[in-house]
Amino acid sequence: MNDVVGLFITWTCYGSRLPGDERGWIQWHKGWHPSNLPLKQYSRSIMTEDAVVLTQPQRQLVEVTIVDHCAIRKWHLWEKNPRSTHVHVVVTAREYAPEIVRDQLKAWCTRRLKEQFDRTKKNWWAEGGCIRKIESEEDLEAAILYTRDAQ
Repeated sequence: MNDVVGLFITWTCYGSRLPGDERGWIQWHKGWHPSNLPLKQYSRSIMTEDAVVLTQPQRQLVEVTIVDHCAIRKWHLWEKNPRSTHVHVVVTAREYAPEIVRDQLKAWCTRRLKEQFDRTKKNWWAEGGCIRKIESEEDLEAAILYTRDAQ
């Protein structure tokens, strides 16, 4: 990961972008797919909980948790933007596999949300999430601007 200057990580809230979504959707290891409403209806029918839409206090808690965890791990946090249905993070964590960085951030956000809002909720986030390796200063700047301003 020495040639990678950062990671652009995005993860979605549980139920916010189901397989078959009318905006298109991404299947793990298989890429982007167009809308498929029967698949979306089926996906919704097998959900075990209601879809998550983060409130402003929940978004603030996610933001603080990301800042705190990056400080603890000594990761360079360039930008973060918890939204109501997804979270964007731009971070440099050279000593860690990208999936570990994403999964740790999601796990700590889950812990804090459970502590302060709902201990019984099992699913705050969809599985996985998008990780884009940033390999140039120009792309790093673009990811930071997108995360900060294009939401």
